[in-house]
Formats: sequence, C-alpha cells, structure tokens
Amino acid sequence: MDLTQATAANMEYMIEAIKTKLRMASGAAMQASSFPIEKYEDLFDLYEMVLSKEHLSISEVEAVASELGNLRKS
Repeated sequence: MDLTQATAANMEYMIEAIKTKLRMASGAAMQASSFPIEKYEDLFDLYEMVLSKEHLSISEVEAVASELGNLRKS
C-alpha cells in the first residue's frame, strides 16, 4: 500500500492499524470519515510512530488517543 498518497482509503487503513495496535475498546467510534484529509500528514506521522514501537506504555496509548481526538473534525 502506498501511504504517500493522501487518500481517504489510506487514512482508513492507518486508523484501523492504529486501533489494532492500541487494542482500542472504543475503536468503533473512531472512523476514517471523522478525519479531514488536510490532517493526513499528521495522521501519517502518528501512524509511523505507533507502528514503529513494539510496545506502548499506558501513557503513550493515552497520548495517541488524545492526539487522534485532536485530529478529528470538529
């Protein structure tokens, strides 16, 4: 998958990967359609950081969840 392209499908893929990695219980509430395409680069950076780590601490999971909340459409 070519994640260098800012597409809705790529955003959905990254969000699903982040939710899986974080084992988010409320992952159903986090849908790709909630994120504006203008935030693609920010989401991509977050995706790369999350997937680069073998394990995330609780504080890191909370920070990622908070950042996802900040990236969502108002």
